[in-house]
Amino acid sequence: MSYLSIRSLHKSYGATPIFSDIHCEIEKGEFVTLLGPSGCGKSTLLRCIAGLTEVDGGQILLDGQDLVPLSPQKRGIGMVFQSYALFPNMTVQQNVAFGLRMQKVGKDETAQRVEEVLRLVELHDYAARYPHQLSGGQRQRVALARSLVTRPRLLLLDEPLSALDARIRKHLREQIRAIQQELGLTTIFVTHDQEEALTMSDRIFLMNAGKIVQSGDAESLYTAPVDAFAAGFIGNYNLLDADAASRLLLRPVHQRIAIRPESIRLEDSGAIAAEVLGHSLLGNVIRYRVQANGVELLVDVLNRSEGSLIGKGQCIGLSIDANAIREVA
Repeated sequence: MSYLSIRSLHKSYGATPIFSDIHCEIEKGEFVTLLGPSGCGKSTLLRCIAGLTEVDGGQILLDGQDLVPLSPQKRGIGMVFQSYALFPNMTVQQNVAFGLRMQKVGKDETAQRVEEVLRLVELHDYAARYPHQLSGGQRQRVALARSLVTRPRLLLLDEPLSALDARIRKHLREQIRAIQQELGLTTIFVTHDQEEALTMSDRIFLMNAGKIVQSGDAESLYTAPVDAFAAGFIGNYNLLDADAASRLLLRPVHQRIAIRPESIRLEDSGAIAAEVLGHSLLGNVIRYRVQANGVELLVDVLNRSEGSLIGKGQCIGLSIDANAIREVA
């Protein structure tokens, strides 16, 4: 049996279903991300696992124990939210120690465990500061430390990085992943940011409209989307209906297809004639908008030099690797 097993889980608010018949298995020590658009049910699923939201049916088995009848305090789960939820009148040390006080852990052991976890999140020198004296990234690390200090059986992270700026977010996600691997802590992370999911996860559960539509590692989700939603949400696929695909490829196509922008090559001798409609600079990548056989496409090319830029209105050839063309439902 898997370490965490969710079976036939249902949740509705009145007549509005949030998710139904959710099944998934998570192994001990895995870092799993629930990825999907707002309103797909990922945060509600996380809250059901934590016991903060009641379920309407199904089982949540953690190490063989059904959590559904248990209160949140008896589940042995740590949770970090988007909002830091720190006590403003307590120091960092006191905020982190709060959960151990509730568990009536002895003073000496509490001091030792708090010191250990503050070193782990690199906040040992900030133990005497108050939340208003910290940056957003530091406050989020205090919230993480507060969850880790209780030594949870399972760690749940509900979009903890979304309120931070890009540079801090990147650093903190690397830190969270390193801590998770060091502790071997089974972790479920909720996000709508595909880059976070792709870079942090052992496995990703892609959710839409209350269903897990695809699960797997980052490479399989990115390179082999199961349907048009998965292709549209992971990466920036060109999604073409059968008619547009037939015109582009100059052969009969009977199903919608998806083509990744980076799998299309711009070449003078390319088999498909195209015109450049414009481009966008995305740092190390230039995203061209081109038209070929009446079909508009996005093409991603490495930004090697200013001199290699192809201007608007120029004619160019396209080459598309047949293995990069994915049929999607």
